[in-house]
Amino acid sequence: MGISLRPEHLKRYKDIAMLLLKYGRSDLVKNAGLAEVLKDEQSENEHPHGEAESLAGDLEKMGPTFIKLGQLLSTRGDLLPLPYLRALTRLQDNVEPFSYEEVESIITSELGVRMSKAFSEFDNVPIAAASLGQLHRAAMRDGRQVAVKVQRPGIREQIAKDLEAFTDVAQFLDDHTEAGQRYEFQKMLDEFRKTLLKELDYKQEAQNLLLINDNLKEFDAIVVPLPVEDFTTARVLTMDYIKGQKITSLSPLQRIEIDGNHLVRQLFRSYLRQILIDGFFHADPHPGNVFLTDDGRIALLDLGMVARITPGMQEKLVQLLLAISEGRAEEAATILISMGDVKETFDEKEFRRTIGSLVIAHQSVSIAQIEVGTIMLEVTNAAGQCGIRPPVELTMLGKTFLNLDQIARTLDPGFDPNSAIREYATEIMRERMLKSLSPGNLFGSMLEIKDFVERLPGRVNKILDSLANNQIEVKVNAIDERLLMEGLQKIANRITLGLVLAALIVGAAMLMSVPTDFRILGYPGLAIIFFLAAASGGILQMVNILFYDEKAKKK
Repeated sequence: MGISLRPEHLKRYKDIAMLLLKYGRSDLVKNAGLAEVLKDEQSENEHPHGEAESLAGDLEKMGPTFIKLGQLLSTRGDLLPLPYLRALTRLQDNVEPFSYEEVESIITSELGVRMSKAFSEFDNVPIAAASLGQLHRAAMRDGRQVAVKVQRPGIREQIAKDLEAFTDVAQFLDDHTEAGQRYEFQKMLDEFRKTLLKELDYKQEAQNLLLINDNLKEFDAIVVPLPVEDFTTARVLTMDYIKGQKITSLSPLQRIEIDGNHLVRQLFRSYLRQILIDGFFHADPHPGNVFLTDDGRIALLDLGMVARITPGMQEKLVQLLLAISEGRAEEAATILISMGDVKETFDEKEFRRTIGSLVIAHQSVSIAQIEVGTIMLEVTNAAGQCGIRPPVELTMLGKTFLNLDQIARTLDPGFDPNSAIREYATEIMRERMLKSLSPGNLFGSMLEIKDFVERLPGRVNKILDSLANNQIEVKVNAIDERLLMEGLQKIANRITLGLVLAALIVGAAMLMSVPTDFRILGYPGLAIIFFLAAASGGILQMVNILFYDEKAKKK
């Protein structure tokens, strides 16, 4: 029994089936019943395994939902090999822009005023066009230069239909295939849906801009555009216009003129702060979102995709980064095991061996070849292959650093990220300590202390009353007291019997030299009796150990 082939979803079923066939998962196509949608087509890519870059290109051609799906898959190091993770991490969408008439209609309906009332200038030609929206340069009535991001018309409805098709396929794969039971595609899809809906809400992105800007205010070489809140809605985002160019497009002469080392150190340090102190970071710093401004600063753009990290996960990430940067492979493997979801198929010996090889190999490369993002994705992939489902935060961290590595090599080829991590470790721990001593945390601790002090007298009275009435009981569930006492008694009895037998033997030996008329077999009789008693006792003890103890063990 296959999935229901609803006409409105037929095209998406075909797209999914073609991808699975082309990239070596024809078994999932057959098990899910997707082969029916291809019965009129013969794919020339049915058997060959496609290359990673080809997969990224195919997803770009299939539209915005598939592009965003590819970005989600780039965070699943347990699901895809490293070359695919690297290709999908750099996935970008450049599509044809929609018309200025549609732009004007959307802005007018969203802001509730005519374009001429809201802006003194507005460029008809967009600066950039992506799958979810496009960007126009404009000027406010007060002369402020801004960039206006307008959501593509009909994009919400298109994504909703695509998600329905994905839901059908994911549900069937989970119910009828081993891969679905292992990877739980429906849970992945739920996570994907939440992320995508947040990215479609431009008011959420405006809040991201404000928060990141405030968190990074101490970095003078980093700039984040501020939103114009009165001119921002769910489908229109108005923010500062930042003039500059992609860092990866800089000419050799431009690289010489800037202080690349200072810029990359501030950029790297700012991301370590976002991830390990603030717990809220820009999760998509690909070259198209990181600009060099005309005044020589780094601008972080497009904050629709962000990630949050809990304090507990931050602690483990700090430990993991330090362990990897200092070459402590065994400790890194232990931390990874504690971070992930260990499955029944987990092979700990193979996992520790693999992590050891990766960390050692990472330590032996030259400074120009060091890539923190690559090593993070490699250890994540190794965890998935050995039976650990790593946390999504770990792969997102690897994806973020993979993009930062590319920018760092452009600005300063000699930058050593390992050295930077060790250098900032002390500062990171100090910042985390100060954050834990914030007024909010201190106030919460004071309330807990207040509650403890208020309840303490009543609790002490109850304990004293129970003690006076002989009602205090101490229960220890760690051991079985009855069995323990039986074992101790058995040990004491055997030690005592052993001492008695030893005394009989020693006494018999001493009596052998005492003259007496009472003899047995020509030897002093009393000495022979002692020897026979000791021998009988020893034999009985051996029988008891061999038969009685073995019987108890079997029970």
